Formats: sequence, C-alpha cells, structure tokens
Amino acid sequence: MKLIKVTRKYQITIPAEIRKQLNIKEGEYLKVELQGNRIILTKANIEWKTVKLGKKLTIREIEKSIERGIRLKKR
Repeated sequence: MKLIKVTRKYQITIPAEIRKQLNIKEGEYLKVELQGNRIILTKANIEWKTVKLGKKLTIREIEKSIERGIRLKKR
C-alpha cells in the first residue's frame, strides 16, 4: 500500500511505480468514482477527434491559427 498526501489545493501525486504500470502520461484523464469510503481512480480511454491536414504543423502555426480564429469570432 502506498501512502500519498493531499496538498492544500486538494491535489495528489500518483506514485511513479503505479503511473508506469498503468502507462499514465501527463495530460491524460482519469475517471473518479466513489465506492463507500473509497475513491477509485481509473485510467480513462478518451479518443479525441483529429483532423488530418496532410502535413505536420509546428506549435507556432497552430497558435497563429487559433489567434486568427479568435479574432474572427470577435467580429
């Protein structure tokens, strides 16, 4: 059994050993359920819709596109 601490912002850190066993990566989602007095965390298998553009975009190109979209929406 692993013991972890809840921070003042009510956050916890999943021990590295468990993250590795479940292949949990930064940015992934977990499902949270309550069963009696237990908190159950389960790796969520969420599939995001993607758009294939035929080329790879740089972060800067993506940011510029988002900025253009925001400007257009404000009009």
